[in-house]
Amino acid sequence: MSYQVLTDSDVLRLTRMKPVIEAIERVFREQANATLVSPPRFQLETENGNLVFTAGAATETEKVIGFRVYDTYSNDHSGHEQLVSVFDSVTGVFKGVIIGNSLGALRTGAIGGAAINAMSRSDAEQLAIIGTGIQARTQLEAAIAIRDIKRVLVYSRNDINRKKFAEVMSEKLDLDIIPMDSPKKCVEKADIIICATNSRSPVIDADWLKPGVHINTVGPKSMNGHELPIEVAGKSSVISTDSLEQLRAYSTPHFLANTPYEQNIVQLSDIVTGKTPGRTSINDVTLFCSVGLSGTEVVVANEIMKMAEKLARI
Repeated sequence: MSYQVLTDSDVLRLTRMKPVIEAIERVFREQANATLVSPPRFQLETENGNLVFTAGAATETEKVIGFRVYDTYSNDHSGHEQLVSVFDSVTGVFKGVIIGNSLGALRTGAIGGAAINAMSRSDAEQLAIIGTGIQARTQLEAAIAIRDIKRVLVYSRNDINRKKFAEVMSEKLDLDIIPMDSPKKCVEKADIIICATNSRSPVIDADWLKPGVHINTVGPKSMNGHELPIEVAGKSSVISTDSLEQLRAYSTPHFLANTPYEQNIVQLSDIVTGKTPGRTSINDVTLFCSVGLSGTEVVVANEIMKMAEKLARI
């Protein structure tokens, strides 16, 4: 039996965001139907660094099982890579492996896209991004795959980074992306806001939000540091996450723990499947807290392998 070994270059060459988002939405349906096995991540800890594992199985429509592993070593040696291993969940047969860091960011972006599809206004046209790293890029790619975005504004504290981000992503996506010199100017007219920073203090103010906006928060969101102020949750009619189990499993509590808003957090899968509304009004403020749903990496890896097989047959 043959199997595939793919790398970052294959992921970047083969991937189209829309089918990856659709695969993620199928995972959420499996989660809602209790056919997704998705335990919280776990670590192998040593004095020099850790290996972090996320494992999962989607057993109904996707029929895959596997794991992702990455390291938290703080050195600058070359060769730090993530690995995603995929098996058939029915037979146990090994299907392949993807080596590299692109898949993780792609998967997180696609989860953000599923949240935007389920929770943002269908007529959303203006998007704001706070942050200019790889997560900001894939979140943006997912957003424009889902909504007819006309205008994108970007802000980061580093002027060079935000100008470079605007230049590179404008060319890649054939979209006008404008770097802004303040976070308020960036977000105050946005229909969708993506926060994808490393900041451990709030990067926006809840008073800047306009009615009807949807926010994805991808960066820090623990009691020890969070990129969004707690007041954003106070303004939100609907708050969701991709994994309540993972959200509750972190050693440092989530930033909404022990607040009046903690009990309002729902599973995104319940919104995707229609059990819970993503919004009840065009003026609702909605919030998605991305924490990482185990098993989605395996499904995305399998989707990329299917794309590779299809291309090989042409």
